[in-house]
Amino acid sequence: MSRADVSIRPEEPADVDAIQSVNEAAFGRPDEARLVALLRARGGILLSLVAVVDGRVVGHLLFTPVSIGPGPDGPRGAGLGPMAVRPECQRRGVGSKLIVDGTRRLRERGCPFVVVLGHPEYYPRLGFEVASRHGLRCQWEVPDTAFMVLPLQPSPPMPGVVMYRDEFSTVT
Repeated sequence: MSRADVSIRPEEPADVDAIQSVNEAAFGRPDEARLVALLRARGGILLSLVAVVDGRVVGHLLFTPVSIGPGPDGPRGAGLGPMAVRPECQRRGVGSKLIVDGTRRLRERGCPFVVVLGHPEYYPRLGFEVASRHGLRCQWEVPDTAFMVLPLQPSPPMPGVVMYRDEFSTVT
């Protein structure tokens, strides 16, 4: 499988079981798959993309709404994650392709920024930078270098605390 073999498209209803399987395989536990299902059931998805190779879903990326607080009515952006790629397809550019396509789609929709809680060695390659440089903090206690932002519009996001949907508290 090469990166060129991977196509990215929005989630379709027929993908639900495959998305669950990808998340469980990638994380080695059911928590993230349950979170995706819960967010889907409660209308908490901004954008859900799948990576497909030879008609098979091998990756999934979810974007959910976030706000800059302290209250829930602050400026809105997107939170990246969970992102999952089948173990046998990892380190082949599938995740990067999902992120590049997803952030492009969000930029075209006018989304001002995307935040991610993730690996500090991976996400900067895709344009993310430490969120604290923009005055942003995560609502949870996390290492400063692991909470990152990608501004999508010319004006930077307002400083403050980034608040995720309540469903994220179900994952430990």
